[in-house]
Amino acid sequence: MVADIPDLLAKRAELSPDKIALEEVATGRCLTYAELDRRAGQAASLMASRGVKEGDRVAILCRNRIAFFELLFGCARLGAILVPLNWRMPGFELHQLVEDCSPSLLFAGRDDRASVEALAIPAIDLDGDYERMLHASAPGRWRSRWPSESIWYLIYTSGTTGWPKGVIYNFRMALANYVNIGSAIDLRSSDTTLTFLPLFHTAGINLHSLPTLFAGGRVVILDGFDEEAVVRLLEERRLDTFFAVPTVYQALLDHPRFASASLDHVRHWGCGGAPLPDSVAEQYRDLRVRICNGMGMTETGPTAFLMNPADAWDRIGSVGKPQLLCSVRIVDEEGRDVRDDEVGDLLFSGPGITPGYWNDAETTRAAFTADGWLRSGDLARRDADGFYHVAGRRKEMFISGGENVYPVEVENVLAAHPAVAEAAVVPVPDSKWGEVARAFIVAASDVRPAPEELQAFCRARLAAYKVPRSFQFVADFPRTASGKIRKHAL
Repeated sequence: MVADIPDLLAKRAELSPDKIALEEVATGRCLTYAELDRRAGQAASLMASRGVKEGDRVAILCRNRIAFFELLFGCARLGAILVPLNWRMPGFELHQLVEDCSPSLLFAGRDDRASVEALAIPAIDLDGDYERMLHASAPGRWRSRWPSESIWYLIYTSGTTGWPKGVIYNFRMALANYVNIGSAIDLRSSDTTLTFLPLFHTAGINLHSLPTLFAGGRVVILDGFDEEAVVRLLEERRLDTFFAVPTVYQALLDHPRFASASLDHVRHWGCGGAPLPDSVAEQYRDLRVRICNGMGMTETGPTAFLMNPADAWDRIGSVGKPQLLCSVRIVDEEGRDVRDDEVGDLLFSGPGITPGYWNDAETTRAAFTADGWLRSGDLARRDADGFYHVAGRRKEMFISGGENVYPVEVENVLAAHPAVAEAAVVPVPDSKWGEVARAFIVAASDVRPAPEELQAFCRARLAAYKVPRSFQFVADFPRTASGKIRKHAL
């Protein structure tokens, strides 16, 4: 990859200044590429006026909106690092993120004002002073090239110890993802895509918003998933590409007008974030829709695997093949490549792979092999035709509604309850969310707390998607000879 990259927003504004770049459904606002370019420069000047320097972190806590992209590109101009915060997290978890990245400035929307007050960081209200302050700022003359290895933003994902990990995203990764997803979906400058997945996730930013902006297309922004709004856009034949997690695809099937909408106008339907149930893929096949199942990680930028549309109906259950700038290996426990149809550990390499985790050299070292391959933590196999299949997690993480859930984090919270002696959390199937947490509890005494009490205790300390939906009390756990809980027996 190149050592540095031209400011791609400035280049796009030069090439197609009057094309619409961003459209906000909630307000009806639209920005052309020229306007987005100017406002990104003003955002850089605004941040600089508040003392933000190159390398400083700037946090943002808000629902999906145009301002997110203004600040994202503003940070690119200034050399600052944007840190999207997860608005689903309670204050306790947000504090963990803030302690780790130490932002010097925070931008937030009206929905999260209470959280902002608790964080005690200098803040700018996106629904208050932001617009006035932006207009008062000159676009300035900022750097015109992006150093490819320079950090652009951090995406936090929960670690297996319960401590969040800040995945580093640099400009090289952004360009590699543009190549990977662009070649996979035949991305075009005439494309309109929809963003409704949260922008604190890599999918919200990169599937397909940022690549579409690089290509000169239009990004329509919903502040969150709304079945009615999505169906209406489909009926209006507004969308050319679409990416969602399996729970969204299931919700759309349940909408009374979805099946009769203009589904044939969408050229590419992508899916990731969690395993796509075969039954859902088959229902879409009945609607003549080719859902292209894929697989990636926050650490892979995220595009790694994606099914080719021509094979989607015949290869249900596969995640396709590695994309253009992504290399993969499947190895045994000794690090030797396995044969086709053998399950092994999935490794990644390429310019789209993160260089590591923010402020965590030890975790970064552990994430890579001695020769530089990223350990995914997934088990996978390749069939004789070269298509890949993910067999499950090497560790215990599971995915609920597109969100990663690490059982040990939930167990640590439950163990803090005075009535709980020990807890073990496992995933169970759920028709809406794919999987949800079930907690097995060894009580500290004969008094067993009600499930509602345990849920309330968890909700105060965990994001809602991590809270167990059911609880079962046991006298003790099945254990190995060394005392470890045999969770598969649970």
